[in-house]
Amino acid sequence: MPSYKPLILGALLLSMSASYPMAASCMSAPDSITLNTTGKLFLPFQFNHAKHIQDIKECSDCHHHTTGTLVQNPKCVKCHSNSSPTAVVSCKGCHSSTPFSPETLAEKRTEKQRFHLDKMGLKGAMHQNCIGCHTKMAAGPTGCQDCHPRSKAGDAFYNSDKVASSHGKKKH
Repeated sequence: MPSYKPLILGALLLSMSASYPMAASCMSAPDSITLNTTGKLFLPFQFNHAKHIQDIKECSDCHHHTTGTLVQNPKCVKCHSNSSPTAVVSCKGCHSSTPFSPETLAEKRTEKQRFHLDKMGLKGAMHQNCIGCHTKMAAGPTGCQDCHPRSKAGDAFYNSDKVASSHGKKKH
């Protein structure tokens, strides 16, 4: 008599992944991500991805789409209804770290059918997404140094007006 246990278990797992697409896509998500790795004014910092997954429970609340799923945002579906499941969900996968570089601007000019002409750079996308959510939820950091401390170059840059103004004052 054949055993149906493997078949039942497979069907159960398949139905769970269809009902909870986040469960399948979050399984391969990193627990921690180093952000701002090339920052000049602020130091790199660790983003606790595992904590956000645990607290939020829905990947698409932060990401426009999730790995292996179809586009779900109603605004995006208008054009992307026939798009295949996405392989990239990282911000840097779509948002340029150099949005005003000659290369990025040339790319925008050459794509005549491009809708995302106003797509912001990586820094803007991350700040809008993170700070916007933290403000809306009234939880989490919203200040610059709450997430990442300034580098020595950042301290010099942000304090340059104090140094310049103290040297430029005339004593009477």
